[in-house]
Amino acid sequence: MTVRVRFAPSPTGYPHIGNIRTALFNWLFARHSGGTFILRIEDTDQSRKVEGALEVILNSLKWLDMDWDEGPEVGGDYGPYFQSERLDLYQKYAQQLINSGYAYKCYCSSERLEQMRKGMAERKEAMRSYDRHCRDLSLEEQAKYEAQDITPVIRFKIPLEGQTTFHDLIRGDITFDHRELDDLVLLKSDGYPTYHLANIVDDHFMEISHIMRADEWLSSTPRHVLLYQAFGWEPPLYVHLPMILGPDKSKLSKRHGATAITEFQEQGYLPETMLNFMALLGWSLDDKTELFTREDLIKLFSIERISKTAAVFNHEKLHWMNGTYLRELGHEELSKKIMPVLESELPVSVPRPVSEEYVKQIIPLIQERISTLKEVALYADFFFIGDELEYDTSLLIPKKMDAGSTLKALRAAQERLPSLEAWDHDSLEGLLRLLAEELGLKTGQMFSPLRVACTGRTASPGLFETMTVLGKEKCLNRIEIAINRLANA
Repeated sequence: MTVRVRFAPSPTGYPHIGNIRTALFNWLFARHSGGTFILRIEDTDQSRKVEGALEVILNSLKWLDMDWDEGPEVGGDYGPYFQSERLDLYQKYAQQLINSGYAYKCYCSSERLEQMRKGMAERKEAMRSYDRHCRDLSLEEQAKYEAQDITPVIRFKIPLEGQTTFHDLIRGDITFDHRELDDLVLLKSDGYPTYHLANIVDDHFMEISHIMRADEWLSSTPRHVLLYQAFGWEPPLYVHLPMILGPDKSKLSKRHGATAITEFQEQGYLPETMLNFMALLGWSLDDKTELFTREDLIKLFSIERISKTAAVFNHEKLHWMNGTYLRELGHEELSKKIMPVLESELPVSVPRPVSEEYVKQIIPLIQERISTLKEVALYADFFFIGDELEYDTSLLIPKKMDAGSTLKALRAAQERLPSLEAWDHDSLEGLLRLLAEELGLKTGQMFSPLRVACTGRTASPGLFETMTVLGKEKCLNRIEIAINRLANA
């Protein structure tokens, strides 16, 4: 079978992790099988269209390097790939269903439908979206509505009896009773189709082989199968993907933290990480392998390994995975990824542009510590800001020392350090270890106040590596400031 799959987002909002996971599974399946990945924009809900959402969708896929073979910007033989440009096609096939007796015009107002549902609630009847009031109108009754200039919607006639069974490649055969299904709207009064009609027509004419979508569409599938039968078309194969849950096992939502793919990008997660992490939200190779390259995923992906059960979004795992990917990057590559994020996160007082050569010196000191690109500013801001660091003066004083002995150590360092000709790791370590010995101090008692003086922190990358990158002038300035603070405390 020739594999043709599609990702069909609606520009009614920014894509969240569930949307992009669906796109990823379709993309991986297409690439694994040598098939075609199609991007189709379902923009028929004009009232809910969000300005800029289309660009965000396209840019999110590009950021993840998930290229599409047909669709916006690349074209293809099965277009147009915007549903708003295919309205004539939907209207034609909606009318065909009326002509063949599978659909009908419904003239019910929104007010009547609201009253109908209110009555059902008062009578404690099973709620339905529609009571089939217009299903069997005579031609005379239709003419009366037409004379009132009421523009009808077109509804599909669900069989009143019987069942529909379809096969899902993950879940097997699934059966729905027709009595549980309403007569769904196919074409709205404004001439735009609903998802139910548009996706059937498009999937047929675009020759889609497999429909891989979220399991929230499972209950709509019997309606879609009935529509295929009404048209006399063969339906694609169905794959309904497991739901993504938050850590509390409820449906993933904004209250669990970031959900939009753009938020993860802004927080400093790598596209390689997101691809790997999303692939494991409902798919696995085994019970132990967690790190996959893009090439691994393409080679190993299969529908058979998609889970039936819901996937849990684990932020800690994502954080760990991103840190792992960051540590595997070369310094040159990491610096290029860091630069735009760093400049946006550093205080406004830091002069721009930041020197990339300077950043490259810092990277070896922090690479093992960071888990996101955004954390670089958190761990390394003291390399960039002025010499007036913010810290509690008491942090300068190590354990088993007081202000007087700490001042003595700092002044000794201030006196001895300028004599160093080579300001590097080995020279700094040699001088300061010897100085600690001369003062009768443990090395920690010597190094600790210098660390705070130079970085404003009690924990930082290696002291001598840090001082080397900061440079002689900056270190001496900061040591002098620390001495003055402590002396005046």
